[in-house]
Amino acid sequence: MAKALYECETREEEIESLQELINTGLAWRLEGAIGRAAMDAIRSGECILGEEGHYDFWGNYVPSCYEVKTGTTGSKEYQKQKMLES
Repeated sequence: MAKALYECETREEEIESLQELINTGLAWRLEGAIGRAAMDAIRSGECILGEEGHYDFWGNYVPSCYEVKTGTTGSKEYQKQKMLES
């Protein structure tokens, strides 16, 4: 199990924790700062959407990485492209 975000000492640990929260859907049900951090990590290509879709606190659906178009934000291909750019 990944560390709580406040326990993370490195960016790598933080990304690992965020990815776990995204995968379980907790990122979308916890306080807003967690969801925003998760979305920032997805947009930057550090994380991808989870393998299953989830509903957020407000009832909005967050798709899985398989439900978004290939190469778009949150997909595995998007992450690969972003990592190549950095």
